[in-house]
Amino acid sequence: MVTALCLSACVATRPSNVSNVCDMFEERRDWYKAAERTEQRWGVPVHVTMAFIYQESSFHARARPQRTRLLGFIPWTRPSTARGYAQALDSTWAEYQRESGNRFARRSNFEDAVDFIGWYNHFSPQRSEIALDDARNLYLAYHEGHTGYNRGTYWDKRWLLGTANAVDANAERYRVQYANCREELSKNWFWRLFS
Repeated sequence: MVTALCLSACVATRPSNVSNVCDMFEERRDWYKAAERTEQRWGVPVHVTMAFIYQESSFHARARPQRTRLLGFIPWTRPSTARGYAQALDSTWAEYQRESGNRFARRSNFEDAVDFIGWYNHFSPQRSEIALDDARNLYLAYHEGHTGYNRGTYWDKRWLLGTANAVDANAERYRVQYANCREELSKNWFWRLFS
């Protein structure tokens, strides 16, 4: 019982307003700091990273794909090993842990998830000639892998093209919002008392 309580306390609850990045960061200052560190380390803008997490898990720490149904009603296997904020697959997450040096990273940890998204996307300019602020094409490469993106495997997936457009629209909304609150968020707690 105590172990279950400790484990559930380690997983953050979903912010109350996921459509506004400023509200999320006001509610979760540690998320703001983690997203900023990711931008500084990997060059992927905060608004892009947050749009990815909005799409992948809607900010649910333990998100997983829905189970398939056997005979139409019996819960069966999941279609992939994706899970956590970033919906990272087991194999890609293990590669991230090795290459980033973050071997104890957890997919249900927001800081680890945003760092993973930054790490993955920072390869996109050299592997697929995608700018780090191009949320739409970064998402397509994230979903299809760089090899699949370079082959254009997404062109016959209308649903994926629509999803990538939604990620791009969310990134733009977050970019505008963040431009209006970034300076205030960057102030330490002491200076915020007087502003």
